[in-house]
Amino acid sequence: MSQQDDTEREFDIKWADGAEYKEPSARARMLAARWKENPPEPQPFRAAPGPRTPRRSSWASTAIVLGCVIAVILLLGYSRFQAPY
Repeated sequence: MSQQDDTEREFDIKWADGAEYKEPSARARMLAARWKENPPEPQPFRAAPGPRTPRRSSWASTAIVLGCVIAVILLLGYSRFQAPY
């Protein structure tokens, strides 16, 4: 085979882009088949957010964290005090 044959066989992107019909992707075909039997319900542009659970105040979270830190400090101090030197 000559090098000229190889250049003729190269994929021509301009020729592919100029095709009249482009095959849909596998996902598009799957969704089209699924929606043919069971069409999706219409959705608003931005769906309403779901119900929110009430959050603790920032003071409660701060108190919990500080309480844990103080408990660890006291526990370490107590274990150090009980340990024989």
